Amino acid sequence: MIGRRELLERCVAFSALTIAGATPLSAVASAWDDAEKRQPTPWCELGPFYKRGAPRITMLRGAHDPGMPLAVAGNVYDVNGQLLLDATLEIWQTDNAGHYDNEGYLYRVMLQPDQKGGYAFESVIPGHYPQRVCQHVHYLVTAPGHKPLTTQLYFGTDPVFDGNPEKNYKRDPLISSLELVRPVVIKSDSKQLLAAVNFDIVLEKA
Repeated sequence: MIGRRELLERCVAFSALTIAGATPLSAVASAWDDAEKRQPTPWCELGPFYKRGAPRITMLRGAHDPGMPLAVAGNVYDVNGQLLLDATLEIWQTDNAGHYDNEGYLYRVMLQPDQKGGYAFESVIPGHYPQRVCQHVHYLVTAPGHKPLTTQLYFGTDPVFDGNPEKNYKRDPLISSLELVRPVVIKSDSKQLLAAVNFDIVLEKA
């Protein structure tokens, strides 16, 4: 890909961009780059149930598993907004009843972004369990040249939030940022309803 300044120069040359006044092109390029910068995804506890060697699959739920079907998708970026195609995501959660599979690999997965930088998997919305307040999905994300990230995905529909996660997300003391509480979109197909969540990951440089 060409650099930002060269791209802007081409846009000016072909009248796709007009710069009013005496603003230098370097200032426009700098402002444009700053606008695309991203904040690192907030850290959250690794937790005691991490397990290496998860399978590389995208469908975590079985055909007859109880619970609300869940589809999670997102992209992996660095703080400059560049996609990290060489990232690795390890993801794990409880089943609908709040149980982790520590003997096998149910509801555990290892993924890498596709050629467009995206990742996706299907599961069920995890259950509550006594040691934790909120429903959550664990992430451990790594990429060459970047700091490892442990974080957790939470759901805006969690009953703990009483419909207002902005006000009530601190009811779970492990939620480090409201950014980790994601809105849920209910979709339907010919067979079922599906809870869809977008969860982008942003890694810091090492």
